[in-house]
Amino acid sequence: MIGSPTRSSSTPEGPPGATDVLDTVVAAETPEGILLELRPAGVTPRLYAFLLDWMVRLVLMYAAWMVAAVLGGIGIAFGLIVLFALEWLYPVVFELTPSGATPGKRTFGLKVVMDNGLPVTAAASVARNVLRVADFLPFVYGFAVVSVLLRRDCKRLGDVAAGTIVVYDRRAVSPPVAEGVEPRVPSMRLSPGAQAAVVALAARAPRLSGERVDELAALAAPISGDAGNSGPDVTRRVLGVAQWLVGRR
Repeated sequence: MIGSPTRSSSTPEGPPGATDVLDTVVAAETPEGILLELRPAGVTPRLYAFLLDWMVRLVLMYAAWMVAAVLGGIGIAFGLIVLFALEWLYPVVFELTPSGATPGKRTFGLKVVMDNGLPVTAAASVARNVLRVADFLPFVYGFAVVSVLLRRDCKRLGDVAAGTIVVYDRRAVSPPVAEGVEPRVPSMRLSPGAQAAVVALAARAPRLSGERVDELAALAAPISGDAGNSGPDVTRRVLGVAQWLVGRR
């Protein structure tokens, strides 16, 4: 039985829906009836992946224009063709490879798959990338950011239309070191649902990457008195609260 700290006027009840905000796992069923757990990627890792891909394309574009300058008049046509390919074909080509990811996404352990967890199709990849035009508006991917933040599956508009989803690649997961975590008394009163969510997070931590555990622990940081903070130390304290909840005191 999971215990709970004694009620006091300084320890408010845990927020409603706490069981929903500690994880964003999406269940998907393959045509063979196999149930998969997909872990959608949020704004931060996707932003880092986008910036890395943007730098790669910038370097390639610079090299192409250097060659175009040597070719003279025909070089302008060559440069425009390369520009078109890097803008529209670059992501599609990489998403259709076995990794399902551009170099940026692969670096940060992400990939694009269909809603059912299967590899992305050519039509879906083209659709999600063409609709980046809609996601770009207003104010530089404003719609995309809002959509990712509001949806549990973290989809942008292009993903919604194409039936795709950007997820963490299970092959990139390396279990974090969680040994030596000291039990810690919660800084607030937790509802039974919130207690169960925190304990479940601790139970699943060895199967997630360190970055993913830090991301989820940051959402639960108020229970350890670390509201607004994140990082390995915060994660350790949140996992310490889980230890306390299961009676290891």
